[in-house]
Parts: sequence; structure tokens; C-alpha cells
Amino acid sequence: MGIPTERYSKITNKNQREICLLQGFPCAWGKCAFCDYIADNSRDEASMVELNHRVLDLVTGEFGVLEVIDSASCFELPEQTLDRIAQVIKEKNIQKLFFEAHWIYRHKLDEMRKRMPVPIVFKIGVETFDHDFREKVLNKHADFSGPEEVARYFDSPCLMVGIKGQTKEMIARDIEYLKRYFKLGTVNVYNNNTTPIRRDEELVRWFMKEYRWLLDDPAVEVLYEITDFGVG
Repeated sequence: MGIPTERYSKITNKNQREICLLQGFPCAWGKCAFCDYIADNSRDEASMVELNHRVLDLVTGEFGVLEVIDSASCFELPEQTLDRIAQVIKEKNIQKLFFEAHWIYRHKLDEMRKRMPVPIVFKIGVETFDHDFREKVLNKHADFSGPEEVARYFDSPCLMVGIKGQTKEMIARDIEYLKRYFKLGTVNVYNNNTTPIRRDEELVRWFMKEYRWLLDDPAVEVLYEITDFGVG
């Protein structure tokens, strides 16, 4: 991924909303085997705040829904940026906010809910509910017991499919859990990046055929390219 070129977009098909890709401090975990998004992290708070405010100034409130992401968790955004998000929500009459956070922040979600003036849909990068693959291959550092535990804290899991070493059975179980335990979810089709984790083309073809129906499911967003949300 490297450094993003686009930081603001509108999602106009499912769950219509505006989306902003902001800059945050380094990810508290930062060791996921498949992730090179952390190239967008920074320690220069002043420049981050300036950039983030310029991006947030593009929000119009057109859909009444805003998603804010960064290359880590929402808790890694600068304090001034979080204050500005709350301001924009009020100024633009936003009714719902999407945020994303790592599993390690599960006990802090309510703090953020109290801080923001509208309901938050919390997304989490689960990648897969298969414990061994998630921890031993992807090095996710998210030791939850299963979908029930995730659903106690988070609203919308993000799954990843099409990785070498994954199986059809794993993916089928992940999709089943997504539909059974959550009202919303995202499925990212893996694309090769600068990490050693590789895409399985045959598995991707199988998934796109077998789960084509997800493209028509209003509750699940399928991202074939990492930039399908228009940012990145």
C-alpha cells in the first residue's frame, strides 16, 4: 500500500457514507504478518493534525454517515483529530460514525462511545476466526475464543480471503460466522503487497464464484481491491 494518494471518498452502493483515511501514530501492535499499511503512520503530531483537518474539511454530511479509518486503530489518532471529528459530526449533522479498532482496545470502546456525540459502529480486523491461522500465520495478536466473544464488543468484523495456506473450509466457516453473529461485515480479497504473505489465485477464483451472492447482500461489503472504498 505505501503512502495513500486518496484520503476522502464517498461509498455510494451499500451502507452509503463518506469515508476519510486519516493519519495516526504507529499501530500499538504493528506486527501483523500481512500488513504494510503502517508506512502511513507518523510521529509528527503537528503535520498529522494539519493533514487530518484538511481531509475532514471535505466532509459534507451528504449521507449523515461518516467512516473514519487510519493505518492503525481509531485510538491511535491524535487527540486534536478526535476533537475535530466530534466537531465535524455536529457541524455536518452526522448521525452515525464508523470506527475501526484492534482487539487489544476492546475494553476502551465504551470510552470512545462516550466521547463521540453519535452512535459508533465498531469494525475489527478479524481476518479469520481460525485461531491457528490468525495467530501463527498472520500474527494478528487477537486471542479471542470465537465469534461470540468478538460480537460482545464489536459490530462489524473484517475478514480476509485468498491467502496461501487458507482453505475453503476456513473461509466457509468465516462467512457462516459473519452472517450468524453480526449485522454487518466486510470481506477483503487479499492482494499481494510488500510482505511475504502471498495471494492464492485459485482460492480467490473459488471464493468469487462460490460467494458471488455476497455482492448482493446489503450487509456485507466485498473489497476486491484494497482501494475499493475509494481511499488508499
